[in-house]
Formats: sequence, C-alpha cells, structure tokens
Amino acid sequence: MIPTSYPSPEEMARLTARMLLEIKAVHFNAETPFTLASGLPSPTYIDCRKLISYPRIRATLMDFLTVTVMRNAGFEAFDNIAGGETAGIPFAAMVAERMGLPMTYVRKKPKGYGRNARIEGEMTEGQRVLLVEDLTTDGGSKLSFVDAIRDTGATCGHTAVIFYYGIFPQTEKTLGDHGVTLHALCTWWDVLAEAKAHCAFNEATLKEVETFLEAPKKWQDAHKS
Repeated sequence: MIPTSYPSPEEMARLTARMLLEIKAVHFNAETPFTLASGLPSPTYIDCRKLISYPRIRATLMDFLTVTVMRNAGFEAFDNIAGGETAGIPFAAMVAERMGLPMTYVRKKPKGYGRNARIEGEMTEGQRVLLVEDLTTDGGSKLSFVDAIRDTGATCGHTAVIFYYGIFPQTEKTLGDHGVTLHALCTWWDVLAEAKAHCAFNEATLKEVETFLEAPKKWQDAHKS
C-alpha cells in the first residue's frame, strides 16, 4: 500500500540514522580503519543489508523511500522498479509493492549462459524505470546499471538509495552528467549527528569520524598502509 502521510525530509533523515544505529548497521573504528571496495581506508562502514532482518524498521524505511521518490520525482513518474544486484533487489521489491508497479533487477554483468541477460524480469521499451539500491558512495557503480536499463529501450533518470555517503562532492555531478537524479534518506552527517545525540560511540571516535567526513581524501592519504 502506498503511504499517504510522512514526516519532513529532515525528520526522516534523523529517524533513518537512528534505526541504522539501533540495529548496529553503523560501524566506527578510528584505530583500525576499514578497507573500502576502492582499497582506501575509512573509519566508517555501513551495512544496509542488515535491514532486511528487521521487519518494523525495513517497513518504515521503505515507506520513507517510497514517499521521498514520489514527492521529489512525481506520483506517476515510473512504470518499473529495478533493483541493482545484489543488495538493491529486496528493497526494489518492497518499493515496487508499495507503488503497485512491476519489479525487475539488473545484474552486475551477464550471467554467461542461457539468455546471457543483465535484466531479469520484464522490462520494455519506453518504460520509465527507477533504480533502487541500498547505498551510494561516489555514484560510479550506478552508471553501469543505468546503462543496462537504457539498453532495453527503457529510460532511467532516477535512482533511490537508503544511504548516501554525502562526503564526496563529485557524486551528484557524476550522476547528473549521466542524466540521473539521486534520492536518498540520510547521509553520514545525519548518522554522526544522531550518534552524538545518543552517545553511541566514545568522544574520541566521534571526533575522528568527523575529521574524516570533513576531508575524506586528506584523512585517507594520511592513513594509507
């Protein structure tokens, strides 16, 4: 069912951050940094996949994501909801159910046998497709999914995520140059604010995380092994 009422974007961001902290999807570690997919170090890590195991939280966040997209992009703006392999698939299914729309998913690469397809499910020429993922860092990984969708003759001008890093200035430009608008529920800044409000981590850790968020490249250069 499509949600018909919802809080302000600011309150949705705060509540999303609170939920991510509550289920321990947020990890801060300044002493032993995490290694990101890029190979660079970071004192922060987030695991949005944990959300699928918490029914009340996942339902609330999918309501938030659905109304955010409809408010920002339009209530009749889409014909198909596509999830990116793999983390985006369950969230795309839940958004599609709320919006009463077909759901598909996009493989990272052709599976190498059978139809050798990247799109699973029914996607047709001219459909307006919303790409749903769990998160985005610099936006780069979304472009391959968007291109695969457009190769079918469908259009894809919007992507929706639960979490957006919000610390790399080129992200929205990267997507925008590709004709894609980003919709997100919260960023690291929202999580940091909520973590401070609830003393979720010790003061030294929070301070180091803030230093990283203010200048991520400088922090990473200083902590390369």
